[in-house]
Amino acid sequence: MVKKRALVLYSGGLDSRLAVKLMQDEGYEVEALYFALPFGCGCCKEGCNFNFAQTSGVKMTIIDVTKEPLLSEYIGIIKNPRYGIGAGINPCKDCKIFMFKKAKKYADEKKIKVIATGEVVGQRPMSQTQSGMRIIDKEIGFEIKRPLIEIGINGRSRKMQMALAEKYGIKYPNPGGGCFLCEKSPANRLKNLFEKDFINEKTLPLTMMGRHFFIDGVWFVVARDEKECIFLDDFKETIVGGKGIPSVYSSDKKGKENALKLQKAYSTGDNENERDKFNEWKL
Repeated sequence: MVKKRALVLYSGGLDSRLAVKLMQDEGYEVEALYFALPFGCGCCKEGCNFNFAQTSGVKMTIIDVTKEPLLSEYIGIIKNPRYGIGAGINPCKDCKIFMFKKAKKYADEKKIKVIATGEVVGQRPMSQTQSGMRIIDKEIGFEIKRPLIEIGINGRSRKMQMALAEKYGIKYPNPGGGCFLCEKSPANRLKNLFEKDFINEKTLPLTMMGRHFFIDGVWFVVARDEKECIFLDDFKETIVGGKGIPSVYSSDKKGKENALKLQKAYSTGDNENERDKFNEWKL
């Protein structure tokens, strides 16, 4: 007898881990599908996710959206969302539709008939509401199975989920982090970088670190600490720093003069007057 199979969209968080267990309880052979999104949203590190999958007897597959050709497709969604954005520039409904359609394509290739998620009504203000789910389900054109909802879990409280986790004996990461696009503070910066087409596979990691400036058509990233300096130093467009001197990336070599000025202004010491001169160009 062929065992019935299910694909669970897996973020690594408590709800998606429980979705795996609940589907197994229903007799499904489960495969976990993890989307590595450009601006995050996974709840745990890759190694931890693989460990959970292995100990649960589940194959885990990664769809890497930080690489081409999926990155350009995803950036297009951020720039032109059909269903609006949240507090930052997060197109949550469009993002879910993107992932679910990719999951359906993958499931069809693997001849998997059931796709499940750990979604709970009332847990997310944009995509996990009754109306939001109706929009998403209509747009994708197929039925998503949501086992946590089926057993009566709803709202933002995690008491029932925590009790289930104890029953299954599974560990899970504390809620935190999440999607960088949801944060209000970098929204204007990201919007500008998207509009100017500065973000690509190579520069993507730069968007979530450092201090950012846009001067005379050039994008600058100034490191805030040693770790960021080490990272920036791998870019050939970077002026390398030193002890107490930040590394500075510039998107065009014509920005070298301003890069040196930024490096001086943000070096260790009382340089507030020099830094203030760059306030109008901050992203």
